[in-house]
Amino acid sequence: MTPSPRRLRLAAAISLVFIAFAAQAQQPPVGTPPAAAPTSPAPIIEPTRPAVEAKPSVADAEGKASALTAELFYEVLVGEITARSGDPGAGYALVLDAARRTRDGMLFQRAVEIALQSRSGDAALAAARAWQETLPNSREARRFELQILIALNRIAETAEPLRAEIAATPLPERPFLMAVIARNYGRASDKKLAASVVEQALVDDLKNPLTAGLAWTTVGRLRLGAGDSTGALEAALQGQAADPASDGPPLLALELMDPDRPLAEPLVKRYLASPKALPELRIAYARELMQARRYADATAELSALTTAQPALPGPWILLGSLQAQSRQDAAAETSLQRYIALATALPEDNEGRRGLTQAYLLMSQLAERRKNFVDAEAWLARVDTSEEPVAVQLRRAGLLARQGKVQQARELLRALPERNAEEAKQKDQAEIQLLRDAKQYQAAYDLLAKASLAAPQDTDLIYDQAMVAEKLNRLDEMERLLRRLIELKPDNQNAYNALGYSFADRKVRLEEARTLIRKAVQLAPQDPFIADSLGWVEFRLGNGAEARQILETAYKRRPDPEIGAHLGEVLWAAGDRDRALAVWRESSLIDSENETLQETLKRLRIKL
Repeated sequence: MTPSPRRLRLAAAISLVFIAFAAQAQQPPVGTPPAAAPTSPAPIIEPTRPAVEAKPSVADAEGKASALTAELFYEVLVGEITARSGDPGAGYALVLDAARRTRDGMLFQRAVEIALQSRSGDAALAAARAWQETLPNSREARRFELQILIALNRIAETAEPLRAEIAATPLPERPFLMAVIARNYGRASDKKLAASVVEQALVDDLKNPLTAGLAWTTVGRLRLGAGDSTGALEAALQGQAADPASDGPPLLALELMDPDRPLAEPLVKRYLASPKALPELRIAYARELMQARRYADATAELSALTTAQPALPGPWILLGSLQAQSRQDAAAETSLQRYIALATALPEDNEGRRGLTQAYLLMSQLAERRKNFVDAEAWLARVDTSEEPVAVQLRRAGLLARQGKVQQARELLRALPERNAEEAKQKDQAEIQLLRDAKQYQAAYDLLAKASLAAPQDTDLIYDQAMVAEKLNRLDEMERLLRRLIELKPDNQNAYNALGYSFADRKVRLEEARTLIRKAVQLAPQDPFIADSLGWVEFRLGNGAEARQILETAYKRRPDPEIGAHLGEVLWAAGDRDRALAVWRESSLIDSENETLQETLKRLRIKL
């Protein structure tokens, strides 16, 4: 059986104290003439170091040698044994006394550790402060004091030691220190007070052009942790004004990007306008745009980055993913092929290779869209199945279904292992999507109903069941399910949008449809598909000009065939038939099989 760390440490402490005693015993008695001894005898404190930590003591670092007499050796030994045998208070007192008498930082640290192990925060603080008083220049003592004060939630008392620690930290080490400050003070229960105290301690750094950007970022992060988004943004703005080249303020602003905070995004853009802007930050900005469903803006950012720095692999796969999602298949293939060429040239352990599996899966999907099932399978064969066994089988099942082998595809999915409830749910969702794509709506509905019985509060299942119910023309059931979803999750924009769009598309309860969709817009103002629903309901209500404006904006943001179908119909009704035909042709090139587009063209008797 392997000894526990605690036992090993105790054994080390006792054995090394015996070594210290042996070293002390070898010293000549007082009054004995010195023999021919080494010219630089080792300090007697040296052997006690490993009892706490294998590094030089603070006392040694300050050039203050201390002597561990036999009496002190015995005191430390008894202190260690006592602390570990059920009386940590007595052991703590003995070790702390020895620390004071020897002025040794390692013994002070050991006293702090004994107090912490016995869950006595006040005693740990007393030892840290005694350490600080005995060795005023010890940064280690000050750091322990700060950590203990934060843990005890005595935040107000940390201002002065924190300011001293910041002042003692060399400029090259400040970024690491700021990260530690933000992390540690972010754990305080009174986060508003923590932000205020740190700001007081950083007063000099906030004024120094060399450190202001980083310091204001630290203050901003703590304000954000305290729920003060406005104050956090103000800190980011102050930081950028003081140091436009600092990457801290724009990184903070990325977290603050929101329609309610319109000044955050321009801050990021000002930084990115510099030729020295970090490419990683531009990638982070693009990801944020993708999260907000601003796909056109994200594509523009990634296109700019791949043009400026074509040797970076990461941006290529993000760009390819966006292009594939927008059905720009030829451009997506070019981007993904570029990523694959760059990534495969990197060493095996390089982070840039981590997207290869995703790239292969996307290339397989693009080949499948062209109905080139041989190429699609060939790309799947390149995936390391030990990394993504489920993803590969899901894609393979999709290939089978696209070739009409739906039952074989279902069997493949059902054979996948499921180690937990989440994996079981993923399998069900994949099979349901497979059935929906194959237009086997009743089978999909039955599977959803079974899954919903097992998890009646699962909002994803409720939404999917509602959408399949609509396909089966069970409109009352669809409405019941969506209203149930809104009841369970009032901030689910998809539920409001789906119900409102269903009413608008059927030309029923149009005012209610507009109210529902406007609620969805309020919850997700940047979503082009929800904007499409709003434009469609305005068209149904007879507001053609407003509908056109909304749909033009949505289609520019996301040139999706369904949005294009609606925009084309609005243009057609307004007499702008050339523009309508152009939009429909463009949409057909993206996805000629889109149901909404095909239904629109058939109903209006349009041949492209």
